[in-house]
Amino acid sequence: MDERILKWLFDIKIAIDEIDSYFLETPKDFKHYSSNIILKRAIERDLEIIGEAVNRILKQDETFPIKNAKKIIGLRNQIIHAYDNISDENIWAVIQKHIPLLKIEVEDLIDKAT
Repeated sequence: MDERILKWLFDIKIAIDEIDSYFLETPKDFKHYSSNIILKRAIERDLEIIGEAVNRILKQDETFPIKNAKKIIGLRNQIIHAYDNISDENIWAVIQKHIPLLKIEVEDLIDKAT
C-alpha cells in the first residue's frame, strides 16, 4: 500500500477515535449532542477530516476499497459548503450508524497494510 494512503487511513482512524473520545465522560445521546455547540463543531471538523482523507485516497487510487467513499466525501462537502443545511439529526445518524462501521473497515485496512 502506498505510504500516503496509509497515512490518510491513520488520519481517518485518529478522527474517529476523537469522535469516540468526546463521549467517554459525557452521555452519548442526541439531546446532549444537539445542545452542545462545541461538541457539534468538533465532530463536524472530524467528519471534514475523514471526508478529506477519503477524497485524497480516491484521488491517489480511485479503486481503493472504502465502502460509501463517495457519500463520505459528499458529507464533507455538505459540512463545508452547505453548512447552513446540516441537520443535527443527520450528523447524529452518521455518528451512530456509519462511524462504527467505518472504524472497523479502516482498522482492517491498516492491519492488512502493516
